[in-house]
Amino acid sequence: MPPTEYMLICRHAPSVPMRRKERDMSNNAHGQCICGSVKFTSEPVSEVAICHCDICRRWCGGPGIAAHLKDTPEISGAEAITWYESSDWAERGFCKNCGSNLFYRLKGETPQYFVMVGAYDDQSVIKVSGQIFIDEKPAYYDFAGDIPSMTGEEVFASFLENPEKQS
Repeated sequence: MPPTEYMLICRHAPSVPMRRKERDMSNNAHGQCICGSVKFTSEPVSEVAICHCDICRRWCGGPGIAAHLKDTPEISGAEAITWYESSDWAERGFCKNCGSNLFYRLKGETPQYFVMVGAYDDQSVIKVSGQIFIDEKPAYYDFAGDIPSMTGEEVFASFLENPEKQS
């Protein structure tokens, strides 16, 4: 049976080694870009949120799925990260060598990091905690299950009600 176009796009090239799932003894989570120029370690991640805003969809080619970190990740190869200011309050980081989308961070005295879930080596323990900007979600996809959802207006109202989220 000849391969479909989808199979040709998604299949790993022989020169790209498949990575084993990694966790260290402290249960920290590890991840990297496609080419390995940027590697990071963060606190353990068990929940991610799905964002349907038009900026995430343009950046990711679909919904943005990211883990919100309590602490700044430890990053090696930071010189390979290009930061793009996508709004007045946030910027997005990607590997300048391979183009992998890695981080979304809120600006402030202590930036809040969100790591794109696909960059993690081990995604086996991750569950979806909710979805935001549901009012911007296009009709051509849906996620299964009863997922807590917020509109864009509800997201911004939440930040105004809880200013500590903006730090």
